[in-house]
Amino acid sequence: MADGVLRVRLRHMLHPTAASGFALSPAQRAARAREQFFEQGLRPSGLVSEAVIQSWSRCAMSHARPEDRVAFNPVTRSRVHATLGRSRQLLEVAGEEIARLERSIAGTDCRVLLTDPQGVIIHATQRGQAAPRGVLALASRVGVDLSESAIGTNAPGIVVRSGQSVTVYGGEHFHDAVGDVHCAAAPIRDRDGRLAGVLDLSIECRRFGFDAAAVVALHGIAIENRLLLSQSEDLLIVRLHTDPTLLATHMAGLLALQGDGRLAWANAVALRLLGPADPHVPGTERLGADLTSLLALHRHPGPAPHRLPNGLGVWIEVRAPRRDGLERPVPAERAPAWAQSQEPSPAVDTGATLGASRRALIRRTLAEHGGNVAATARALGVSRGLVYRALR
Repeated sequence: MADGVLRVRLRHMLHPTAASGFALSPAQRAARAREQFFEQGLRPSGLVSEAVIQSWSRCAMSHARPEDRVAFNPVTRSRVHATLGRSRQLLEVAGEEIARLERSIAGTDCRVLLTDPQGVIIHATQRGQAAPRGVLALASRVGVDLSESAIGTNAPGIVVRSGQSVTVYGGEHFHDAVGDVHCAAAPIRDRDGRLAGVLDLSIECRRFGFDAAAVVALHGIAIENRLLLSQSEDLLIVRLHTDPTLLATHMAGLLALQGDGRLAWANAVALRLLGPADPHVPGTERLGADLTSLLALHRHPGPAPHRLPNGLGVWIEVRAPRRDGLERPVPAERAPAWAQSQEPSPAVDTGATLGASRRALIRRTLAEHGGNVAATARALGVSRGLVYRALR
């Protein structure tokens, strides 16, 4: 017994990496992890990622077995129709970016998959095969459910559960039937921070020849930014970055402000530039500029230099609201005083007189409400869009 313990200690001293598993190939680590988890009941920490271990645990708790057959049958036709309908906006904003990604991977055997928040495929790269072959060909079809409950551990399924980017290699999939597939997936979120979809790169029978996680993350961010902007045409948008040449790229910081100056949303780059968040501090204060100043930048020719309250110097561009979801005809009984005035004399320049009076009233009311656009609109009984236009 003592000799056996001594031999183990000597092996650890002479070959520490081999004993811990770090000198093993990825396939060997996955095989050892499966042996520990499925046969020995041990937690294979250090051999596979924590996300994979947790996914294996969830699958095991659902009484699934690695040897179970996996069916990649699409969901019902009615569910596919409803899923595509709910995902119309995501598909529209993602189309150009997916096409760009598919051109990039055209020389590989990879496929691009886009799922809805539940893991149902709403777009899949087609290879033009006469008859589908292999697991990935069967899985890469619109309507196929990639959630954990349907096919076990896989990258899109884990992202649906955790909301975090993940890569799953070969034997890290729960089911043996999917052991030749490698996949990397990243989340796409909407303006409310909820999961809107999952972008995935998958390949079969060989490992990625590039950093798939980085590639899918870059394109996922680009799609997310497009989605955020398309959902925020009623908000004031600010782009910011320390490098003005990056403001027009998906690497720019993006944030949206409401009519009262509150921060509606901000992407990860913007949050890193603005620094630690305080939920009680308005977005305008975190930027160090009020709405009037920001709206003035809307007509600024090109990026403008700006110093954030945290001391960081950045370049910013501003997009004024393009539409106001609250804009509607104002009933006569609620119309502001300047709208209820009697018809002026025909000799008076109606457009110039009423326009100037209206703008003056709006600006005066805005000053009385400390620059709060929403409060000004409520006080005058008009839409926020009208206030924004008067400020421009």
